[in-house]
Amino acid sequence: MEEKINLKSNSIKFIIQGFFFAGAMAIADTSTVLPLIVHYFSGSNVLVGTFSALLRGGAILMQLYAAFYAQSYPKVLPYLRVVFIFRFLSWFSLGLVIYYFSTYSDVVLILFALGMFIFSFSAGFGAVYYQELLGKSFSKEYRGKVLAGQQFASGFAGILSGGLSAFLLEAYPKPESFAYIFIISGLIMLLSFSFMYFFKEEEKVNLSVKEKKFSDFVKNSIKILKSDKNLRIQIVSRLIAYSFWFILPFIILNAKDKVGITGNNIGIIISLQMAGAMLSNILWGKLSSAGKNKQIVLISSILMIFAIFLSIIANSIYFYYILFFFAGAAIDGFRLSFSNLILIISPEDKRPVYVAVQNNITSIGMFFSIPGGAFISFLGFNFTAIFSTILLIIGFLYSFRLKRA
Repeated sequence: MEEKINLKSNSIKFIIQGFFFAGAMAIADTSTVLPLIVHYFSGSNVLVGTFSALLRGGAILMQLYAAFYAQSYPKVLPYLRVVFIFRFLSWFSLGLVIYYFSTYSDVVLILFALGMFIFSFSAGFGAVYYQELLGKSFSKEYRGKVLAGQQFASGFAGILSGGLSAFLLEAYPKPESFAYIFIISGLIMLLSFSFMYFFKEEEKVNLSVKEKKFSDFVKNSIKILKSDKNLRIQIVSRLIAYSFWFILPFIILNAKDKVGITGNNIGIIISLQMAGAMLSNILWGKLSSAGKNKQIVLISSILMIFAIFLSIIANSIYFYYILFFFAGAAIDGFRLSFSNLILIISPEDKRPVYVAVQNNITSIGMFFSIPGGAFISFLGFNFTAIFSTILLIIGFLYSFRLKRA
């Protein structure tokens, strides 16, 4: 059997795919552009929070269902390719919806929600398959470098995308500019997926026997959760870390009210957020390859706390430039560390199950933006920001219990 562990060609494809995918997503950035689009058609903070959560959190149950089958798959790449098709079609359709139905706000919001749900729903399968492919293709030391390399490239792509977003927002009137943002990002997303079609996957030998019923699989997953203390600690730590979603999608709207923002400002903010992500991965890669993923979680928590603090005291656009730079670094730190930690602590035959259990439970945090929108509407921005900060401080202290890996 051909050895396909730590292949340089695979790592290059993985990094290039991440570059184009991150570039596509950054054009319609969920922290800046997406809230502006939803607010344009609805004028509601609660709906902004709902759509923000829908994009990230629609995949909860699907991850467990995907793991139910994936644990017995020798190869997952054929199934991942199908996921790529659904993700491209659903994302590209969002631009068409805005372009053709922009005069009917309610229709846009309904179809927009449907398209985002399909995009997020398919991600439930994709996340399990993608991490299984990552886990089997790279050793834990090499994987940290590859993840950091991918996130570094993704940050660079985000910087370029910020300029493209700024151009589209300034060159075309709303909502036409919103439509072009999704159409162009959809085409770039399709390009990103094409690189993974040529990924070389090792056939997995150590497989779990699939349970006869999904309900039996769920019961066994609960048993694993109860028996593995490290898994429980990691899940709680990651869930609390997601507390920044209570406030992050609304910072750009608060900036619009406090200091006023232009399309160019948004482009700069997106670029700086991605620059923070890109540059931070130089540090994250070194720490991860040295087995210090726990330290990445702790540092990322501090950076995010500082970013939210700046949003409270901000009185000029420059505060927002700085805070989104640090937020970008923190988000990538959380993403890399928790993605690597779950692959490290999970047994090979149960890797899809561990990934799904962690992602399934912590995906609750993806919905924090919904109560966040309600808090802002009734209690104000500063209250929500302080509440989010307190939770992050609790999460920082709790993360000292993470296993050193």
